[in-house]
Amino acid sequence: MLNRPLLEAFGSRIRTLRTARNLSQEKLAELTGFHRTYIGMVERGERNLSLSNIGVFARVFEMSESELLDFDNARGER
Repeated sequence: MLNRPLLEAFGSRIRTLRTARNLSQEKLAELTGFHRTYIGMVERGERNLSLSNIGVFARVFEMSESELLDFDNARGER
């Protein structure tokens, strides 16, 4: 069972962080090791990520996993 609102919130968070750092989807794909189409699917809330992949995004954005998942206090700039 997918939680679409959660997936969309996470995708929006990734897009906000990516654009705040002036990264293209291609550059984020390079930094994470994920395919560009996977990045797009995550940003659109179409992929249910593993904890390991959440950890990869957190590392690339230089934040903890809990910071990355804190949608209520989200901040894009760093």
